Amino acid sequence: MAPVQYDFVIVGGGSAGSALANRLSADPANRVLVLEAGRSDYPWDVFIHMPAALTYPIGSRFYDWKYESEPEPHMGGRRVYHARGKVLGGSSSINGMIFQRGNPMDYERWAADPGMETWDYAHCLPYFRRMENCLAADPDDEFRGHDGPLVLERGPATNPLFGAFLKATEEAGYAPTDDVNGYRQEGFAKFDRNVHRGRRLSASKAYLKPAMKRPNLTVRTRAHVTRVLFEGKRAVGVEYRRGRGAPQQVRAREVILCGGAINSPQLLQLSGVGNAAELRTLGIDVVHDLPGVGENMQDHLEVYVQYACKQPVSMQPYMAKWRAPFIGLQWLFRKGPAATNHFEAGGFARSNEDVDYPNLMFHFLPVAVRYDGSSPAGGHGYQVHVGPMYSDAIGSVKIKSKDPREHPALRFNYLSTEQDRREWVEAIRVARRLLDQPALAPYNGGEVSPGPEVESDEEILAWVAKEGETALHPSCTCKMGTDDMAVVDPASMRVHGLDGLRVVDASVMPYVTNGNIYAPVMMIAEKAADLILGKEPQPPSKAAYYRHRDAQKQAER
Repeated sequence: MAPVQYDFVIVGGGSAGSALANRLSADPANRVLVLEAGRSDYPWDVFIHMPAALTYPIGSRFYDWKYESEPEPHMGGRRVYHARGKVLGGSSSINGMIFQRGNPMDYERWAADPGMETWDYAHCLPYFRRMENCLAADPDDEFRGHDGPLVLERGPATNPLFGAFLKATEEAGYAPTDDVNGYRQEGFAKFDRNVHRGRRLSASKAYLKPAMKRPNLTVRTRAHVTRVLFEGKRAVGVEYRRGRGAPQQVRAREVILCGGAINSPQLLQLSGVGNAAELRTLGIDVVHDLPGVGENMQDHLEVYVQYACKQPVSMQPYMAKWRAPFIGLQWLFRKGPAATNHFEAGGFARSNEDVDYPNLMFHFLPVAVRYDGSSPAGGHGYQVHVGPMYSDAIGSVKIKSKDPREHPALRFNYLSTEQDRREWVEAIRVARRLLDQPALAPYNGGEVSPGPEVESDEEILAWVAKEGETALHPSCTCKMGTDDMAVVDPASMRVHGLDGLRVVDASVMPYVTNGNIYAPVMMIAEKAADLILGKEPQPPSKAAYYRHRDAQKQAER
């Protein structure tokens, strides 16, 4: 029997992998290896570290794995592009840097499933607090942390369009909130962002880089793990390749998959863990029949509702190429338009009175632009990104062959359910109502996209099917739980039926959270670190959070 080389091999140096590497290697007795298929996030790479440069990495083969869905049957057969980070820090190195925990009732929904009792909000909140240093929050705020590695800066939102938008939300009947990550998520406010002193603060920079000074932590980049090695039902290591070199094997006491909602189920399936009948069809030797692997895929779809701006106050002039040297020079001194992600305010709303907590998310941007940097009209404008947050559309991730280099088949089934289609119509109507309020009238130059000609329910859905983009929140493909389709044990993060193998990333969510998923992923990693190390869990919080139904009952008394 070959000797064990490491205590923990972490597959994936992305968001969860970076946090776990830090926490597990804090004990010098633990030998930890991180294997990342992408490259390093070099300190000189401005496209990673400059917040406003976020449109450049997405779609670039140097930063992005460039996935595409299978043809979506309810979107005219379109293949929806999916960016995934190809560097240390994973998608936290190329995302929009918006920090949102989700709604407390998301975690109540998790905890309602059998075996998930310790994943309620009371048990998760202490880990949210442990990971963050929220500069804008009061030191005595029982919802926010102040000593963690993730420094959060709140958007300044000084552009007059932000002020007009926030006032417009109140005119439309939506109450403001002090903090969408605090007592009350519902409402509109300035956003927390993973931006610190004008630089992106990725998971790699916050967690991994400080820990890489430890002698018991090894990080290897461009190391593509091709399969998990098993002896019977026990994982004993992994096989990986670097470039065109020969396969290498490394043995470990435990293997922890942190590849995300696409790569973790892909690697399990390649290693013989998944739906046995489907694996045999591809000629893969079955190690363990676990039909839930790759199922239950969830995501957020979004669109941009864009308006022309009558006054020259948007960020559009700063997109001119001739300004780039001057903006870059300002950024070197940690200021100017390149030092922010520009997603500085937004909020959460209920689209109808039947939902208990917000089902719509809005990001406001003081420029009309797509993620690829293109502008629909070329002039001044502004927009909101909007989409339903707990759609019941469910998809899957399934490998197509034994080749680990071939992207798996991604099926999201966007717009496939009655609830999803109804909430999309409501979402567009709410967005228009917000943007047509008196506060924005001095700037309102008319709707550019979808345009006033798109009015009926059918026209709205056709436009969403044509223009909808992923919000880049794939999740839930190796869900925690104890039912027949669960993959991961919520009490240990171990893969059901196997020893020495755990999964810690967005794939273990049973349901996608209400908002951007980076913060929940980091919370999962923090909580999982204590489970893996056998530490006493953080005591549950007693903080009471806002519930719309309770507030409604009090108002009626």
